[in-house]
Amino acid sequence: MSNHFYSAEENIQIVVSLLKAYGIKRIIASPGTTNLTFVASLMADPFFKIYSAPEERSAAYMAVGMAEESGEPVVITCTGATASRNYLPGLTEAFYRKLPLLAITATQPLGSVGQLVPQVIDRSALPKDAAVYSVHIGTIKDRGDRTTAILKANEAFHYLSKNGGGPVHINLETTYDKDFSVKDLPSIPKIGYYRIFDELPEIPNGKVGIYVGSHSKMSAGLNSAIDRFCDRYGAVVFCDHTSNYKGKYRFLYPLALSQDNWLPAIGSLTVVIYIGEVSGSYSHPGGKQLWRVSEDGKIRSVFGLPKAVFEMREEDFFNRYADKGCEGRSNFIEECRETYQGLLKDIPDDIPFSNIWVARELAPKIPDNSVIHFGILNSLRSWNFFEIPASVDSYCNVGGFGIDGPISTVIGGALANPEKIHYLIVGDLAFFYDLNALGNRHLPANLRIILINNGKGTEFRNYNHPAHAFGEEADLYMAAGGHYGAKSANLVKSYAEALGIEYLTADNKTNFHHQEDILLNPEKRSYPLLFEIFTDSELENEALHTIRNLRVDGSSVLKNKVRNILGKNGVETIKKVFGK
Repeated sequence: MSNHFYSAEENIQIVVSLLKAYGIKRIIASPGTTNLTFVASLMADPFFKIYSAPEERSAAYMAVGMAEESGEPVVITCTGATASRNYLPGLTEAFYRKLPLLAITATQPLGSVGQLVPQVIDRSALPKDAAVYSVHIGTIKDRGDRTTAILKANEAFHYLSKNGGGPVHINLETTYDKDFSVKDLPSIPKIGYYRIFDELPEIPNGKVGIYVGSHSKMSAGLNSAIDRFCDRYGAVVFCDHTSNYKGKYRFLYPLALSQDNWLPAIGSLTVVIYIGEVSGSYSHPGGKQLWRVSEDGKIRSVFGLPKAVFEMREEDFFNRYADKGCEGRSNFIEECRETYQGLLKDIPDDIPFSNIWVARELAPKIPDNSVIHFGILNSLRSWNFFEIPASVDSYCNVGGFGIDGPISTVIGGALANPEKIHYLIVGDLAFFYDLNALGNRHLPANLRIILINNGKGTEFRNYNHPAHAFGEEADLYMAAGGHYGAKSANLVKSYAEALGIEYLTADNKTNFHHQEDILLNPEKRSYPLLFEIFTDSELENEALHTIRNLRVDGSSVLKNKVRNILGKNGVETIKKVFGK
């Protein structure tokens, strides 16, 4: 088989392609069947310098010496069974000397582990001082598997030098495919990795967006650095109410980018720079390139494969680029603001009484210098459509993204800062989940809760949720309808008043307006306040559909129909077939 080429196993191709992209060419191979597809693929490429070592313990120590002398990463590869165990002494040596050894151990599918299959052992846990990073790269069955494999392989290669470097382990799955007919490796993107003192890549020409996920309150220095960057590159900061950027380039994007059948031009960018953590919004701009800036230096792929990762403080990143940019690159921020204001005008006056209607009424009136917390998911989404005063800080428990703990969280914040009013907007399921917190004897007087009680998890009854197809049956076990008194007019009222909490209520727009001045009064109070607003799930759904369909574009409607028929990858499939 002297004229063989690369293995048909795509995960093997990805690893081999990235080895070349990272310039890693030194290989020490030990004999075996499970690593045959990988080794044969290396043999087919003259780029690699391969050495043979029949005993794995010796192979690892050979790599120690080779890495130390050459200053370059060295790959060691072996079969399954106990062969990999014999790497441990050499890997331990490399760990304490921070030498870049890349141990690629071949394995059968993970389902074989523990099933009495010959030559299969469990490598899911390594000694802490044997590798700085360990990852399993499985067989590829679909595009999601492929993306995961590319990310994991890139991260593995990064760790060879990250934080001083050290040995890295890849557990590479094989199906023993005998097809070695692949003549050309796929072009696999190498994810750039930059630290503060590295030479940084140029910002590409075009629309630049900074996307801010959930973020702690920004320092004046970071706000200033972002503003300087935006001045130089004409960039816009895409925010929701968990982002906490309050500078002059802030753009509250969810209203524009949540439209079902219309994608504004502002949603298509040349580069998206992602800072912060998990976003509370499910919509986001698209970009030809995704850059991730974080001190943790980890690859994150919520928008797809990142082009580059910058392991540095956000403030340092923006200042470095601002120092070399040119002012006045575009008026992108004005385009974004015009789009947002135009959509606000499109919202009908008669939008139904709902969380969204309450948000539209209250958002601009929240007292200055207050703090507002949102429950997930409906409350945060509803308020993300409308801007709040710049002096108001806003938060949501989107880290773990669960409904538990919103009352306790806002109580903690209110106790820590008694000089500010702390609001909480929360749905009934999340409210009752954390109800016991209201009985805490430290309950602060600067707490004001807005409870949207629709009697269920209305999220599951929304038109765009999979459970919507079940209609009223969804209330039984999906939307958890009918619990907690089934919208009882007395349950929350009695409980709150028994605890010394002032109680207000409304079930229509008129009643709401009669009460809102009390809720919004900026004066200090001697006791907390709870405003229970009863809404109807069907009207919540109607309001959401209305606000997500303010504008319609024919091509977007067609794309959505294709997605519904062909699935998530429908549009991409059509493009491949017709070449456009």
